[in-house]
Amino acid sequence: MMAKEIDLTEKQVRPVVDMLNEYLANYHVHYQKLRGCHWNVKGPHFFTLHIKFEELYTNAQLTIDEIAERVLTLGKPPHSRFADYIKESSIKEVNTIGMKDTDMVEELLNDMTRLIEFERSLLEETDKVGDDGSNDMVNRFMQFKEKNIWMLKSFLGKK
Repeated sequence: MMAKEIDLTEKQVRPVVDMLNEYLANYHVHYQKLRGCHWNVKGPHFFTLHIKFEELYTNAQLTIDEIAERVLTLGKPPHSRFADYIKESSIKEVNTIGMKDTDMVEELLNDMTRLIEFERSLLEETDKVGDDGSNDMVNRFMQFKEKNIWMLKSFLGKK
């Protein structure tokens, strides 16, 4: 059991692993939504948003890999089936075909807000059990989203 080698017990890591798998599920749905926005954006903001969506989905892809590898580091298998992602994710799929570019941005802002809410709960749990590795990782991901929320809201002219 890997968690033992990193000085965490099975009892300590179980709630963190469960939350990380739920986090992984949410990130997969968010990632696919980002891809859909990237592929289907149209209109006067095409060039700006096409590039931004690619930046965001590339980051999400790397984040997904780190989350799954953290679950493995804690000695458990990460979820790897889309059926599990859809079932466990609080972020829902949308059809991005024909969606207005600003509605895409709003949809992604909602996802990022949900992810940050989840991250704050995850940070509380990792702090409670002394899982500094997961805590540092999640905090880094949250900071990236916080900055991008500010940028996307500025794009929309929101405070």
